[in-house]
Amino acid sequence: MVSNPNGADGPAEDTQADEPAREPFVGRSTATERDSNSSEAFSFWVRPNVRVNPFDIVDAEHLEGSSTYGLITNIFHSTDAASHLSNFISNDFGELVDEPNTPRQGTNVAEVSVLSNNGDIYMPVQSEARVAFADEAGIHQALGIDAMLEKQERENRQLRVPAGLVQMSNGVEAVAYLDADYVLGPESAHVNVSGISGLATKTSYMTFLIQSILQTLGSDDIAVVLLNVKFDDLLHIHEPRTLDSNEKNIWKSLGLDPRPFQDDRVHYLLPWGHDSARTEKPNSFGRPPDNYKLYSYPLDYTARMLDLLLHQIPDPSDTLGAVVGEVMQGLGQQPREAAWSRVKGWDDLLNDKPLVVDGQPKGLGSIRPASVGRFLRLMRRVVKTRQSGLFVNRLAASQTTVGTELSELQGGHTYVVDVAKLRPDEQSLVFGDVLRTVYDLFAGESSIEDTDLPSKVIVFVDELNKYAPAHARGVDTPILDQILDVAERGRSFGIVLFSAQQFLSAVHPRVVGNTATNVLGRTDSAELSDSAYRFLANDIRMHLTRLNKGELLLSHPIYRQPVKVRFPVPAYQLGSQQD
Repeated sequence: MVSNPNGADGPAEDTQADEPAREPFVGRSTATERDSNSSEAFSFWVRPNVRVNPFDIVDAEHLEGSSTYGLITNIFHSTDAASHLSNFISNDFGELVDEPNTPRQGTNVAEVSVLSNNGDIYMPVQSEARVAFADEAGIHQALGIDAMLEKQERENRQLRVPAGLVQMSNGVEAVAYLDADYVLGPESAHVNVSGISGLATKTSYMTFLIQSILQTLGSDDIAVVLLNVKFDDLLHIHEPRTLDSNEKNIWKSLGLDPRPFQDDRVHYLLPWGHDSARTEKPNSFGRPPDNYKLYSYPLDYTARMLDLLLHQIPDPSDTLGAVVGEVMQGLGQQPREAAWSRVKGWDDLLNDKPLVVDGQPKGLGSIRPASVGRFLRLMRRVVKTRQSGLFVNRLAASQTTVGTELSELQGGHTYVVDVAKLRPDEQSLVFGDVLRTVYDLFAGESSIEDTDLPSKVIVFVDELNKYAPAHARGVDTPILDQILDVAERGRSFGIVLFSAQQFLSAVHPRVVGNTATNVLGRTDSAELSDSAYRFLANDIRMHLTRLNKGELLLSHPIYRQPVKVRFPVPAYQLGSQQD
């Protein structure tokens, strides 16, 4: 016997003896003359005293004993009143009487977007079909996660990556898995998370997802590079943090161990600063980690990426680009031509031949002295007058370079490159250096021969909009070109971009378009009106404005609709300004 969907007072309906057990029914499908059901959506009225919420997944009885699963996208209250004026009149013309003159009959009606049918029957859900909360197996069927499991068993390899916990209004929980082929390739790749700062917990989610990947897929063949762009957020990821029982339970519900990144497999690269020679400390926020290396940028190392230093300078006639190209070619030749052989450090480049003669800029071939002078002024501002100490004339014994360290990428190891305290142009240089080094290594364009590279490398950067802004459409800059190369072709080499920013609309559309998995935190309504969110239904967009802390909306190629998930807090020590 099951409860009567029409109320507790009426007669109960008998179930068929061979009918599979279901969760208690929450209502019946309803179709009207004006509001019909379709193969894409249906509605159901909700039983009195039953609570449902947007993003709950329901199971509706369907043809041939099959089940149609759907995602609740909105809930309405409907009555038999012809208009709002009727309700006003029935309350004695707005006098707020104790009992209206005309009692109304009403019900809550939920709108549902169809996710799947376990019999591949996509006829509309028929009116009066009973509707229940989906159980864990039903949620996995609805999202296509059961198909991931079948593929995993068929190919005998780990495929499913826990990405959060689906929590229903009736207390049912299910793990939301991602298909690794759509996260790391080859089917597709890349993950982006956006949301309002301080509420979306973007960095925390990305590090959780990376840990989930390392724990489930095996860490020996995956390297991770994290750019720390805010305070000391990621400078203590090897240090354990005390978790309460609820936090531990979420980790365990996901099938994961609540642990920090492995101590002996985390490498910290912190920037050299003006005072580093005296204090022997990095130019970083907060308490530095116990073990780290200091990186800097001497000229001989930076020569191959001078274009990254000036990528934000307007250059409509490409005169500045021509000078940069000549300088990079002159410094990059081995052996160097005589004119460039004396250039050993930044002071030589900015004050001596071949660019400066008798204190005045000198032309380079067909390039006029005025253009060379502009290049010198800009470079002097970046590497001398406004620099944080990152640029040095010679590499000291206590210093290294980002490229040197990342050229030795090892599977299962995590490399944290701190840029939080650097100037914006310096941050762009370091990020571009990371991408260029990794891309050259995996694309086989590096002069370093290493057959032991991991098969995959994940590069995570926050504030992606600074390096690949939406307003740069049709504009070519060295760092944007590098990001687009990674976004569009990186997965074929094993390079995966994990990125974050507050506003998805602020990121270049080619990067967004090539990102397979989008994770959305709380977002304001003005931002949601942008075309970047057109992949979301209108009702789902508005639900994004009231997500709670720790709740995210997960959009993945396997899912027909985004799903709301909760994820655990990090098991490592949080920085002083963790987002």
